[in-house]
Amino acid sequence: MATVHEPTVVGVAHFNAAEDAAALRGAMKGFGTDEDAIIEILTSRSNAQRQAISQAFTHEYGRDIIEDLKSELGGHFEDVIVALMLPPAEYLCKELHHCMEGMGTDEKVLVEILCTRTKKEIAEIVEAYERLYNRPLAEHMCSETSGDFRRLLTLIVTGARDEEAGVDQARAAEAAQQLYDAGEAKWGTDEEIFNKILAHESFGQLRAIFEEYKNISGRTIEQAIKAEIAGELSEALSAIVECVENHAAWFAQRLRDAMQGLGTDDRTLIRIIVSRSERDLAAIKREYEVLYNKTLGSEVRQGETSGDYRKALIALLGPA
Repeated sequence: MATVHEPTVVGVAHFNAAEDAAALRGAMKGFGTDEDAIIEILTSRSNAQRQAISQAFTHEYGRDIIEDLKSELGGHFEDVIVALMLPPAEYLCKELHHCMEGMGTDEKVLVEILCTRTKKEIAEIVEAYERLYNRPLAEHMCSETSGDFRRLLTLIVTGARDEEAGVDQARAAEAAQQLYDAGEAKWGTDEEIFNKILAHESFGQLRAIFEEYKNISGRTIEQAIKAEIAGELSEALSAIVECVENHAAWFAQRLRDAMQGLGTDDRTLIRIIVSRSERDLAAIKREYEVLYNKTLGSEVRQGETSGDYRKALIALLGPA
């Protein structure tokens, strides 16, 4: 997947897990909690460093750091800190499980997590999901989705994408013609062809296919998908297309949606900021400013975040 590596969190050079564990224990022990110390330590360490802190904490004090943090913190601030302390694949599994449990399924979360990750990241999520919930992710997902949307996600979750092959221009032209014939060129749409190509080809190959599509059709593949396909499948295919073209801009739009309208979608705000902080959050911040003429930091500050919750998010975003 063609994501730029532009993190806002890189960890600290002279790292000492035992020292950090002691500082966090001190911040939580006794009367009152030193939230600033917790923010300062955990938002500046990489996830690998946080896992080492967690192990040192158990080793030194015989306690589970996540349980201790939960007993001291509350609200969305607690949600951010717990998200930071979980291994990345486990955190995303928790989010997937949450969006499918109970009444109704939040398809937007399925799209956000599954349509934007690399094959390797998907494999880690699939492995962690079965370990955590004793149930295959594909099986749970199939029970909560239907039709072509289910078929697309199943292809992604079972690792259909070929990320090994290089870009082949002749094959790209052929695939672009197949997409055109399956959509704009006929009455009705053959969604299976769209699923097959967008779930199997590497992101580099898809970029070449989309360029060829424009030559054949005179309009973008995005325009074609929006015109030819509806509902969740349209959203999922559009997410893949937009991530191929500009991964950071897609996440910037998702953050914008989470903060617009009545109330803030805190779960999405936390999930994107935490899960992208060691990947491409600096690039997402830049795209946000380009798209909306406002910094992401100023939007988080002006939005419906407050107190330690806001401080933790701003710390993860890094300097403006």
